[in-house]
Amino acid sequence: MRVRKVAVVGGGPGGLYAARLAKLADPACVVTVYEQGEPDTTFGFGVGLAAGTQRKLEAADPDSLHDLVAAGRRHDMTLDVDGVGGGVVRVRNDRLIGVARTELLAILQRHAEKAGVALEFGRRCSAADLDADVVVAADGVSSATREGGPFREHVELGRGLYLWCGTDFALDDAVFAPVTTEHGVFVTHAYPYGSGRSTFLIETDEATWRRAGFAASTDATPYDASDETSLRYLETAFAAHLRGHPLIGNRTRWLRFRTVTCDRWSEGRTVLLGDAAHTAHFSIGSGTKLAMEDAIGLVEALRDAPDRASAFAEYERRRRPAVERLQELARRSRLWWESFPARLSLPAARLMVAYMSRAGNVPLDRFAATSPDVVAAALRQYGGAAGPTDPAAVTRWVLERQAAAPAGLSTVDVRLVDPWGPAGDAVVARAGRVGLRLVGPPDRDAVLDRLDLAERVRIETGTFVEVDAPAALRDDLAAGLVSGRVDRVTCTGERS
Repeated sequence: MRVRKVAVVGGGPGGLYAARLAKLADPACVVTVYEQGEPDTTFGFGVGLAAGTQRKLEAADPDSLHDLVAAGRRHDMTLDVDGVGGGVVRVRNDRLIGVARTELLAILQRHAEKAGVALEFGRRCSAADLDADVVVAADGVSSATREGGPFREHVELGRGLYLWCGTDFALDDAVFAPVTTEHGVFVTHAYPYGSGRSTFLIETDEATWRRAGFAASTDATPYDASDETSLRYLETAFAAHLRGHPLIGNRTRWLRFRTVTCDRWSEGRTVLLGDAAHTAHFSIGSGTKLAMEDAIGLVEALRDAPDRASAFAEYERRRRPAVERLQELARRSRLWWESFPARLSLPAARLMVAYMSRAGNVPLDRFAATSPDVVAAALRQYGGAAGPTDPAAVTRWVLERQAAAPAGLSTVDVRLVDPWGPAGDAVVARAGRVGLRLVGPPDRDAVLDRLDLAERVRIETGTFVEVDAPAALRDDLAAGLVSGRVDRVTCTGERS
């Protein structure tokens, strides 16, 4: 279709990228971005761009990607665990980069203007105010467009709390590191994004947050300030990782993650993009990734469809499955991180396998192929002997070395989506002294839920847990065994 005017509400990465792509697709189209903030003001620290996202940006607009990669900093991933089972485990990730959010926006602003996009800063406006054939609402997780429209939004709050901060030196790698304090466990996800900067995202559970007095410090912090009480405490807690450097705030305060979904992404001439339409937990999803990939899908749909309604429908048809899949992976990852402290007794290599397999998107054999040293160490810790060198043989090797089941296990038919919710509480209460055998639907999501519930039962009661699942899901079951989620698995039709 031919679009005369496009107005973009929100000058974040998704809005700027959509504007540039729309202008490149039709240079005659008038494209304007309206951003309420100033061009040199942003909140946040670094943004991560994984290899898959980079490939999509390369296909859509190689020029802007070239500048983003040049401004970024490549890094590997390290898990650093102190105490029982502690150690340092490193995983290579050749194309993962971190880039400063300020630099990311500056690059996208420059490329948008180069394409002929008009940028208007310091102007707050609504979709109804704008003269345009298409209004792209890219106004973020707190989108006024979404909240005031007929999009039927749903918002789920996470149980845990997190805050974003930074520091003034570049870490060597991304670091996942828990620290145990007098109040409980805090864990950081930290990564470099420039020659002298790193992001430090720090999470904890509500009980630890309250014991540390951070409920009070959060209440006392103005909306446009940082929680200095928390920053100074965490600076001491993570001193070994900070190497004497300070933690830096930027409107830094404790938050609960909001998972946003919408029944519809468009209405009339307005279409939602990025966090305005959907969010995915930061531990596996990236708002920047989803927003920029949305922009690609939206502009393609506008180019190919005969009219606006068809274009919006096609955009949603193309993007919704990918978004919902990532949201499900992110949901599992969020639940894993919210219960992370309970796993600190695992040896470090097995904990890294648990981390990599937490959402079900990294099969054990693939991880063994890309990080053979880490998986080899985890197999020794699990099976007491060197495992196979052929990644394709790992699953069978693991299943052959699982524990024998004690007599008298109670069978429980499990049908839940949150193993740490009330339905999970009821199963934990039934564990008894012998243990449980968890059965249920054969689909993969249900099996992954059973494995997560099995882990909770094992951790909280110390009893033996067996999970039943189809033989086709052997890789998931093997990952569950190495990760300490379950004591024993039985494949449908193979139980003796």
